[in-house]
Amino acid sequence: MTNTKKERIQMRLDHYVRLRDKLYTAYEALLDGGVQSYRIDDRELTRFDLKQLWSEIEEVEEKIDELEAALAGAGARKTVAVVPRDR
Repeated sequence: MTNTKKERIQMRLDHYVRLRDKLYTAYEALLDGGVQSYRIDDRELTRFDLKQLWSEIEEVEEKIDELEAALAGAGARKTVAVVPRDR
């Protein structure tokens, strides 16, 4: 079974979107105080994990942005360094 590059990118994007939805659900449940702990697959999170959970959400959002850009045909992000000079 051969997948094209776009199909593989779309599969990864779908995975990250599902993961983001789970992370948001856990974050909101813990933030609202309705629960003391929350389970995502094999991980159990508590209110103390809110900061870590938010950083995971941000990482997943960045990955989703990258994959959406790749699907739209944009190239990989380019890193540019700026070197300050005295004149």
